[in-house]
Amino acid sequence: MADVIMETNLSDIKLLRRGKVRDVYEIDDYLLIVATDRISAFDVVLPNGIPDKGKVLTQISIYWFSQMKDIIENHIVATDIKHYPQILHKYKDSLGGRSMLVKKAKPMPVECIVRGYLSGSGWKEYKEKGTVCGIKLPEGLVESSRIDEPIFTPSTKAEEGHDINISFDEMKKIVGNEIAEKLKDSSLAVYKKAREIAEKKGIIIADTKMEFGMYNDKLILIDELLTPDSSRFWSIKDYQPGKSQDSFDKQIVRDYLLTLDWNQTYPGPVLPEEIVAKTAARYREILEILTK
Repeated sequence: MADVIMETNLSDIKLLRRGKVRDVYEIDDYLLIVATDRISAFDVVLPNGIPDKGKVLTQISIYWFSQMKDIIENHIVATDIKHYPQILHKYKDSLGGRSMLVKKAKPMPVECIVRGYLSGSGWKEYKEKGTVCGIKLPEGLVESSRIDEPIFTPSTKAEEGHDINISFDEMKKIVGNEIAEKLKDSSLAVYKKAREIAEKKGIIIADTKMEFGMYNDKLILIDELLTPDSSRFWSIKDYQPGKSQDSFDKQIVRDYLLTLDWNQTYPGPVLPEEIVAKTAARYREILEILTK
C-alpha cells in the first residue's frame, strides 16, 4: 500500500495554515494547497490516514474545476509541478498529484451548500418541520428522496466545531444582496451541471458544499470542488429511497467509529488496517468512475 502523507514539510516555504486535510503555503503572489492523507471524523483528525486520499481529492477537484469553466472561473494557476515556481521543484515527490498552485483570493465568509436529495441534517429537519434550512418542501418525501428543484442552503464557516446553517436572508446580511445572489446562482448552476455529468456515469450527487472567493473584484470558485469530502456520492444502481444510502466517502470510517466506546473528542482512535484499505479503495473507485 502507498505511503501515507500526514503532513507536508516544505521547510523553506511559508506555511500559512494546516487544515483538517490540507496544508496551505504562501509563495510569491500565490498559494500552494497540498492535500494530505489525513482523515477527520466528527471534527477530529484521526492518528492514521488513508493512502493516496489527498491525490484522489486533488484529481477530482481538478476534473470538476475544468468542467465548470463555462459557468465560473476558478483559482487554479497550475497543477503540474514543472509549471510551479523553481523553488518547489525539489519537493516534486511529496507534491506530485496532490497539490495545486492557486490564486490568492479572499474567501467568502460563508459555505455554499446545494442539496438535490434529502439526507443528513436536511432529512432530520424535514421529519420534524417539513422544511430544510427553513425552505418548505413538498409533503410525503422520504429519506434520500430526490428534490426535483435543488435547494441552496448556505452556512457559516466555523474555525472550530460545526458550521451553522443560515437562511438566504441571513447570508445577504453577511455578504450583501448582489454577492449573495451571485453565490446562489453560481452554486446552483455548478451543482446542476455536475449532477447531469455524474448521472451519465451512474452516480448521484446528493448534495455538495462549495467555496468562493474574490479575486480582482471577481467572484471565483476556490478550495476543493465536488470531492467525496465535500459531497455525498451514491450509486444510481443501488439507490433506494426510504433509507440512508451507501456513500463513496469516509462513511466506512464513521460507521466503524460508531461501534467504539469513544466520546468523539481528541485523541481519536487508530483505524485498523482493514478499515483503512476499504476506505482507500472506496476513494479510488469514485475517482475512477468520475474522471474516466
